[in-house]
Amino acid sequence: MKKWIIPTLLICMIASIPPSIAQSRFQAGGSLTLGFPQNEFADNVDNIGFGLTGQFLFCFPQSPLSVGASMNFLIYGSETYEDQLTQGAPVYVDVTTTNNIIMTHLLLRLQPPRGSVRPYVDGLLGFNYLWTRTRIENQVDEEIAGTTNFDDITFGWGGGVGISFRVFERRENANYYDGPKAVFIEAGVRYLRGGDAEYLKEGSIQQTGDDFVYDVLQSITDIMTYHLGATIAF
Repeated sequence: MKKWIIPTLLICMIASIPPSIAQSRFQAGGSLTLGFPQNEFADNVDNIGFGLTGQFLFCFPQSPLSVGASMNFLIYGSETYEDQLTQGAPVYVDVTTTNNIIMTHLLLRLQPPRGSVRPYVDGLLGFNYLWTRTRIENQVDEEIAGTTNFDDITFGWGGGVGISFRVFERRENANYYDGPKAVFIEAGVRYLRGGDAEYLKEGSIQQTGDDFVYDVLQSITDIMTYHLGATIAF
């Protein structure tokens, strides 16, 4: 009889553990993002960028390793003025020029697969696309014309750290509910190195008579980004 005591106790202990979520295989998240130009980029651009970041991750089973993709979109400059659509007609439009950057990366993340608080470390490799676009909108914010004034592309890479706080968890015995396994609030920071690129900033487009002159800048395009958002595990 004694030889059954230890296995029986182990079975009882395992059975008494509250049900918990299994490790998620996928994660998808989005966040509000602020971008602060660094180094030579900061010498040319003194605006804070604002925009969004999205990411998707595949989580290896029983491992802290995840791989996926991340995309950051930031506006680092914007100008709007009212202009007359045609001479001799009292029709006015809004002319808006925005300076934008998209940073698209392959994402490698190390993060504990379980727990309500999960710090993480990111590694990123990809490219940056910078462009300036002018659009014309009527008085009800409908675009009636637009053009890309200038663009360039360069390599990008970097790293980041952050932390996730679980605010929702679906227990394994809740089979009646077909939804996300967990929801996290996430905050993080990334330092993203950008290669040498040409770009415009606020005030780079000047009109001289009927012609437009572009003051094209060139530098590396390093940027520090801060993120606050949510991640869904499923």
